[in-house]
Amino acid sequence: MGFPTTEVGGVTLSRLICGTNWFLGYSHTSAAKDKFIRELFSTPEKIAAVIEVFGHHGINAVMGPANPLLAEAIKIACDRVGKKIHYVCTPHYEVGKLETWQQAIDTALNYQATFCFPHQCMTDPQIDVVRRCLSEELQICLRMVRQAGMIPGLSSHTPQAIVCADTCGADVESYIQPYNAAGFLCQVETDWIRKIILQAKKPVMTIKPLAAGRILPPTGLTFVWNSIRPCDLVTIGVVSPYEAEECIELSLACLEKRPAEVELQYTRSKKSLV
Repeated sequence: MGFPTTEVGGVTLSRLICGTNWFLGYSHTSAAKDKFIRELFSTPEKIAAVIEVFGHHGINAVMGPANPLLAEAIKIACDRVGKKIHYVCTPHYEVGKLETWQQAIDTALNYQATFCFPHQCMTDPQIDVVRRCLSEELQICLRMVRQAGMIPGLSSHTPQAIVCADTCGADVESYIQPYNAAGFLCQVETDWIRKIILQAKKPVMTIKPLAAGRILPPTGLTFVWNSIRPCDLVTIGVVSPYEAEECIELSLACLEKRPAEVELQYTRSKKSLV
């Protein structure tokens, strides 16, 4: 069973990517929720059980930080599915100390990452919006990724990263960018985010389509899938195999322009609707 694909840096990727915030404890809600998530996914086997669902549907990419728990989970899922699942790794380093970036690259290589995108925490401070370019240090970081044999890109929360990377001809094959109907973590209005995505020179990996759980899946996925290009991708985090199955079906329904075959949640207050 396959999922529609695109090409990023010469690699064929499914247009849906498995996100990992809901595995690693980044809820964007509260410290209590973060703790709950970390306890829920306390072993690589528990994470692999969810990634495996994506893999069986032809979704061959996982995005996340350089994390040993995640790296082991991806390896387990690959073995269970019997296919390559690409690691879109988003490590970080201490700005001004390139030796720490080399260490991050070595870790990503050890985790068999296909892609290595400097994380937003180090990317966005090095976007020169006045000169419409990336800092020299950030461009060196990208060259180091390429020299290491991985595919470079930018993880960012600002659309200016796309504009500046394209304007200065930076060596990037894709960009990570928040995009959702609520405008959650989007630095300008969503119509402007969409404009930047449509004009980007390379495929965009959108993230947070459900605004970290603030938008219902049918609403959030319909908005994103119907407003990006065929070359662009959607990254979604889920907290169970059931949610993975549901989000995959909702995504396929959007792309195939058909009603989704998912069971609606039911409460007593909806009794009069049945």
